[in-house]
Amino acid sequence: MPFFQKMKQQKLLSITLVLSTLSVGIVIGSLLNTGVKADRQTSAIAPDATPLTIPQAVPVSNEFSKLTKRVEPSVVYIESDYLPKPGQKNREEDSDEDDSASQDPKNQDPSDMFRKFFGKPDPRTFRSEGSGTGFIVDRNGYILTNHHVIEKADRIKVRLNGEDYDYKARVVGYDKETDVAVLKIEAKHALEPVQIGNSDSVEVGDWAIAIGSPFGLQATVTAGIVSATGRDVGSGQFQHFLQTDAAINPGNSGGPLLNIRGEVIGVNTMIATRSGSYEGIGFALPSNMAVKVYNDIIRQGRVVRGSIGINWTPNGSHSDTLQAFGLDHGVLVEKVSKSGPADRAGMKADDIIVAMNDRPVKDGEELVNKVADLPIGSTALFTVDRDGKRLDLKVTVEERARVWKDDPRISEDTPLTAPAPKGLAQAKFGITIMRLTDKERKDLAIQEKTGVKVVSVDPGSFADDIGLEEGDAILSINRQQVTSPDDVKALQAGLRPGQPVALHIVRGTGSNGHRGEPERHYLSGRLPEE
Repeated sequence: MPFFQKMKQQKLLSITLVLSTLSVGIVIGSLLNTGVKADRQTSAIAPDATPLTIPQAVPVSNEFSKLTKRVEPSVVYIESDYLPKPGQKNREEDSDEDDSASQDPKNQDPSDMFRKFFGKPDPRTFRSEGSGTGFIVDRNGYILTNHHVIEKADRIKVRLNGEDYDYKARVVGYDKETDVAVLKIEAKHALEPVQIGNSDSVEVGDWAIAIGSPFGLQATVTAGIVSATGRDVGSGQFQHFLQTDAAINPGNSGGPLLNIRGEVIGVNTMIATRSGSYEGIGFALPSNMAVKVYNDIIRQGRVVRGSIGINWTPNGSHSDTLQAFGLDHGVLVEKVSKSGPADRAGMKADDIIVAMNDRPVKDGEELVNKVADLPIGSTALFTVDRDGKRLDLKVTVEERARVWKDDPRISEDTPLTAPAPKGLAQAKFGITIMRLTDKERKDLAIQEKTGVKVVSVDPGSFADDIGLEEGDAILSINRQQVTSPDDVKALQAGLRPGQPVALHIVRGTGSNGHRGEPERHYLSGRLPEE
């Protein structure tokens, strides 16, 4: 064997032995090191601790989770976009184009350079106005939501639960009175509508579940109870809400409020809050009202409500006014629309409607809702109390928008409101009065020779409490006409503490605080206990 070949073999053998030895050493070292580490870890962790184990996944189902799985596919996320008007600047656009910093090339933004040479980009691009919720009520893609969710939108996008695709929605119709809107989408597959419940069966204390997209968080489920029913928050004549403590936040608007069976009992509409977010009080439009509005919209594109052409006002305490006249229910007619249905039937101001179609009428809101639901052109029988006598009047129902077309401020869906009480009653009347002059009677359109002028109202008095104001003219007290301060004093002497009192007054200042046509009101309340 050649010398160099032999040396090469020996060298290879030596390298192999060295590598083998190193490998064995590394393995032994690793094992020893692992053992040391294990010993250190064992001694570093509490030896009496038992490792935790993750159990096998087993569904723990309840009524809430069941109804959520069933209803969630029917709840949609709505995004409203708008186009800025011509000349309206982008929110992010800097209007200070002459700022000294922008004139310095070192501080100039590249986009500013682009606009300098090529002009500003077209600002009329869609911008997000807000988001809300809706729910599918028809397999053909009809959706119920709040009108305020889409009110300012130039483009409406709807996203189904679990999908990334946005459907373009069109507005079928809306009703501002109830804040309800109906949308339509053309879906790529069959849709699953919600089940509608009967909101008249809802009771305080029932479970209430809300599903929506608060702050854009789609398919968020919250639960609570029904806190109140028929809640009037002063937002509209036809809005009497279900109140709930289920968490409702911005973005929940238009979403469903469900009962424990998963049926829709309301449309989440608003919250009472000082912070702008949930504080424990939310309101939902009852489903029965939403269904009526929806059916009108899909049939004729708008809501048609009946009217008989009267105006009523809840000035003072309604029950006190009626009790002062010996009645326990009814609606006091403040004004009759000239040549309107009630006027043609012979109804007059100061009549008290006590029944409609032989059924008692509790108050003005109940009357308006009943009349609004009557078919246009139908005839209703109204029983009125006129100076203690009962009369039956047949009135033909007409469309409210036509009855009040010449006077949009005065309508049955916007009752006149009484001035807010300023304090607690401390005296029977608490007023200074004097006779009316002929000029004052003419200015107030008082044709009869009655009435006394209110010169001043004591703060905290009974008169102050019910809303009597300086300059008002008192025509009668509990239907007893007054023509002088002595008449008022004589009637006041016969009144007992705690007795209901109704003052018929004329006011020369409109409800908006500006001088206008004289208005007649009843202000009423109970005399304070002495």
